[in-house]
Amino acid sequence: MTTSVSGANLTEAAEGVNKGTAFTSFDVEAFEVPHGRDEAWRFTPLRRLRGLHDGSAVADATAMIEVAAHDGVRAETVQRGDDRLGAAGVPADRVAAQAFSAFREATVVTVPKDTSVEEPIQITVTGPGAGSVSYGHLQVRAEELSRATVVIDVRGSGTYADNVEFVVGNAAQLTVVWIADADDDLVHVTMHHAALGKDAVLRHSAIQLGGELVRLTGRVRFDGQGGDAELLGLYFADDGQHLESRLLVDHSQPNCRSNVLYKGALQGDPDSALPDAHTVWVGDVLIRATGVGTDTFEVNRNLVLADGARADSIPNLEIETGEIVQAGHASATGRFDDLQLFYLQARGIPEEAARRLIVRGFFGEIISKIPVPFVQERLTEAVERELAVTENQ
Repeated sequence: MTTSVSGANLTEAAEGVNKGTAFTSFDVEAFEVPHGRDEAWRFTPLRRLRGLHDGSAVADATAMIEVAAHDGVRAETVQRGDDRLGAAGVPADRVAAQAFSAFREATVVTVPKDTSVEEPIQITVTGPGAGSVSYGHLQVRAEELSRATVVIDVRGSGTYADNVEFVVGNAAQLTVVWIADADDDLVHVTMHHAALGKDAVLRHSAIQLGGELVRLTGRVRFDGQGGDAELLGLYFADDGQHLESRLLVDHSQPNCRSNVLYKGALQGDPDSALPDAHTVWVGDVLIRATGVGTDTFEVNRNLVLADGARADSIPNLEIETGEIVQAGHASATGRFDDLQLFYLQARGIPEEAARRLIVRGFFGEIISKIPVPFVQERLTEAVERELAVTENQ
């Protein structure tokens, strides 16, 4: 088992340089080809990206984005010139810029002003197929005073990179559940951009289960005061899987709140020929000088179930004003708690059953916060399947 944890940067940024001023562009050629020594890519196995990072991955197929018909919700297929695209954010790395430069058509889903959608809006994204490459773009718009839940289900195989935008209007409420549960060969690199208006609420849950390599970069921007963002994450990595999450919450407006809670587990067979399971979580929170009244906290927990598995956990806080409510972080990576196992076994519960109970409880906090019953059931079943794999190794 290998772990790494970094402390927070609580000092005031020097000369105005901070995470929020990182270079962004829609033009892929404006970015240098990333290398392993680059901070943003140092944990990512670049050789396993199949050329997404260096321009050699040329689109030769099309991923499918399907939106289930829903009363009161508009789903459109638009071209690159649509002036709504990019409203939530600009690509901040070369792969995201490559995806924006190369997508053929974009899908825009709009919840109109003052509309309340009771049932989840289901969006299915299917990879281009084994041996094929595709790029895509999806935007979800929750207009002023609207309320909706969106479930984005990433499936299939192949190599796929995209940008996903969430534009949350003033006083709108948008709940997003993004699930990457694809075939074992899928390599998926995605950047999620969220822009929140005045008093807007975003609840974003990211689930990483399937795929060979899945890298999610999430960026949240507050465009008005009183915004509220909750970012939840659940991931379970097996042999051969690299699951990575990189988050930036940019507090530039007064009286905004953010809460980040990501939990992951890693397992595998140390004697397998596949690469050991590897997860990465990097959580950056920036509180600018204008972000007075900010209330923020971020937590990452990792449970390592096998030798050789590696979890990297790096929380960072960058604070430019002392006029805040609170700002903090917590990060921990380890094996089963021996005291918990002893407690359960002392009450007649067999060791394997006790391990199952501990893992269920570990993930239960995340699953219970996802307000979509069929997703809760699906995740509970997925955790049970993963635990069955552990017992058979």
